[in-house]
Amino acid sequence: MPTYDYRCEATGEVFEVRHPMAIKLHTWGDLCDISGVLPGDTPLDSPVTRVLTTGGVVSKKTLRNPEAPPCMTGGGCPGSCSMK
Repeated sequence: MPTYDYRCEATGEVFEVRHPMAIKLHTWGDLCDISGVLPGDTPLDSPVTRVLTTGGVVSKKTLRNPEAPPCMTGGGCPGSCSMK
């Protein structure tokens, strides 16, 4: 299940939440329901915004071969890669 970061617009705090891709969180109440965070004094209808983050993607091939590929070491890519 993917992990997303959401910023509460009322407090400015950022929370990490795991939920299916099909679910969209729009309010503090939505976030509290999914994550189990207690709402506290923040109004449940306060908007939340998903923070754009990048995830590191590692292929299985890279894990088996710890050396950097040729294009990362300046040796050029095999085939028709434009990063030579």
